[in-house]
Amino acid sequence: MGDLVVLHLELLGFERRFFPSQHYVYMFLVKWSDLSEKLVYRTFTEIYSFHKNLKEMFPIEAGEIDNKDRIIPSLPAPKWFDNQKTTETRQGTLADYCRALLNLPIKISHCHLVLDFFRVRQDDENPPAPHPFKRNETFLMGKEQTRNEKSEITGPIILQTYRLIAEYKKSSKHELSMKAGDLVEVVEKSTSGWWFCQTESHRGWLPATYLEPLEGPDESEDQEPNYEGELYQTAKPYKAEQEDEISLEQDVTIEVIHKLLDGWWVVRKGEQTGYYPSMFLQKTGEKRTDYPVKTLNEGAKPPPRRSTIRNAQSIHQKGRNRISQETYRRNSRRYLQQRGQHANRNRGVQSGQFNQQNKLTSVLEILNNTENTDHKKTDKPNEQKVFPVIPPRPSKEVILERCTETTRKKVSIRNSS
Repeated sequence: MGDLVVLHLELLGFERRFFPSQHYVYMFLVKWSDLSEKLVYRTFTEIYSFHKNLKEMFPIEAGEIDNKDRIIPSLPAPKWFDNQKTTETRQGTLADYCRALLNLPIKISHCHLVLDFFRVRQDDENPPAPHPFKRNETFLMGKEQTRNEKSEITGPIILQTYRLIAEYKKSSKHELSMKAGDLVEVVEKSTSGWWFCQTESHRGWLPATYLEPLEGPDESEDQEPNYEGELYQTAKPYKAEQEDEISLEQDVTIEVIHKLLDGWWVVRKGEQTGYYPSMFLQKTGEKRTDYPVKTLNEGAKPPPRRSTIRNAQSIHQKGRNRISQETYRRNSRRYLQQRGQHANRNRGVQSGQFNQQNKLTSVLEILNNTENTDHKKTDKPNEQKVFPVIPPRPSKEVILERCTETTRKKVSIRNSS
């Protein structure tokens, strides 16, 4: 049986997800040549990257040499931020793109690039963990919707509203200047600590540390500490400016034990812990590609720490719950000790098994040596055997001298009788 190929490709709609931060994924129904039907999820960034790779593989059909020869459909580049409106209006274009893609010559529509892209991945069958307080929202596309038709989706656009605790003046054209008490809607929460926000007339980036939720002082989407730690590498050096921060050089491997949405993560280096800007970190062995536009600028700085904000005015009487570095270090040491004890126990069990195996090996070697010795003796029947010399029998006096007192008494009683 030959390799599977895609027979039918249909865009069903998109899904709005909130974990680890708000983002959108498109849903595709893929029918394969073995008559199986699979549901796959892809972001528009992934789709556009696939489109670029396809053009590089078939430059003539992409019109790179002569535009008259172009048969690969066009696809607009992704915008530098996504919201529900852009995701919704892009569906008609994607639906047309999918139909045109499968109508291309077999050498393109059946190439390994197309097959690999639409093959089911692990996160398609097992989606990422849901947000603890928000459910994913699914928006199905109308059956008759085309590129030129307006979307029939009726799902509500619900964005979280935050309040500024102090005045913020922008330092680049991508940011917003806001006053204390102003309300903004958060469109995207980047892990760098820079959030993309909008007002009625403006859109731009703001530091998350200047924003507070209306419901309470704490950020409900913050994760719990993970003292097992995740391995990260410093992409840029940073020198600590506060006592609870940590200074690290570039290309240093550390463990992240607490990811916070304000862009300041708690990291562990040995037994030392401290805050470090998340925008200067990347997964070990991976190249980070999810930086917002704000961080792509030369000389971009991490968002300011909330403790450094002057004249902060919160509407909540109770302050934010924060874990001290002493608590991080204490819990971290406790976890490392438990992990070390567990490792020692495992080593003890493995050592016992190893010693037992050594004993068994030694016994087998002895048996093999004995067997080999016997074989050597039987291999030479004509060779004269050498017997050990028998010592002479000791005299009666020597025996009595070397035996115990009890034995001598018994011998003397027997002799007297």
